[in-house]
Amino acid sequence: MQKKLMELKNLAEKKIQTAKDLQALKEIRVALLGKKGELTSVLRGMGKLSPKERPQIGALANKIRSQLEAWIEAKREELEEAKFVQQLATEKIDVTLPGAPITVGGVHPLQAVIEEVEDIFIGMGFEVAEGPEVETDKFNFEMMNFLKDHPARDMQDSFYITPEILLRTHTSGVQAREMLAKQGEVPLRIICPGKVYRRDQDDMTHSHQFMQIEGLAVDHNVTMSELKGVLLTFIHKVFGEETEVRLRPSFFPFVEPGMEVDIYDPQKGWLEILGAGMVHPRVLEKAGYNPERYTGFAFGLGVERIAMLKYGIDDIRHFYNNDLRFLRQFQSV
Repeated sequence: MQKKLMELKNLAEKKIQTAKDLQALKEIRVALLGKKGELTSVLRGMGKLSPKERPQIGALANKIRSQLEAWIEAKREELEEAKFVQQLATEKIDVTLPGAPITVGGVHPLQAVIEEVEDIFIGMGFEVAEGPEVETDKFNFEMMNFLKDHPARDMQDSFYITPEILLRTHTSGVQAREMLAKQGEVPLRIICPGKVYRRDQDDMTHSHQFMQIEGLAVDHNVTMSELKGVLLTFIHKVFGEETEVRLRPSFFPFVEPGMEVDIYDPQKGWLEILGAGMVHPRVLEKAGYNPERYTGFAFGLGVERIAMLKYGIDDIRHFYNNDLRFLRQFQSV
């Protein structure tokens, strides 16, 4: 048995050293050390040995296995090094060829509009506030003067999770939370950007999910003329100083009086862009402000609406289809 093992070792050494490539070395390893390999075949005869010989032969076999594995590993490293050297000698790189283009992303047009609007209002002393998209009925409706049986609730068909929890239909809940957090302190000047949800049929101008920015100011002697000045400043910065603006009376449960704001487009005529008004006394009272001492104004605009007018986009669905051909047009925005 010992003689067979030594012959196997000597023969294996020659085979390993003469291996020409990695595939041949792999085949040699399997032939020597695999389950059906030569070393395994020799060791199957250990059962015929005497109890005294078995430990000696076993130790020798393990030593030979370790030696073979070491030779194979050394040969593998030698072959890989030779392969790499050959690759360097045969392959050439033309450094004058243009490199592979690097794709650079850009800001999504809706995010660009949000950031532009935030910058404008921060410049006028407003702060940015955020709140949960999954809202309670209390903050989404009741704090905004939508009573349980108020017909104005029909204006906003909602996604309810439970009778008291829903996906917010506007970011007004953020205003209510911020007023409560202030505990009646003034001044309060915030804008609330965020995603909102309404049960609507998606088409060119409507979406069940869209972005909204609402604003709120509460202080002593806040007036409608101040609201008008803030909105005119915003509109002229976004659409240009020459933009014509029209204010029309309108109804919203959380403001009194309320109005809608239009801008004039020479091609399309008057276009509505946002709603606004003086904060309803009940809303102030529910949030801990004495309406006899404080007044406020609020406004709300659709980000998609502003982006469509600003960039001449005719279908709101483009913003959500993730079409790179559309999005690449705004990489410099």
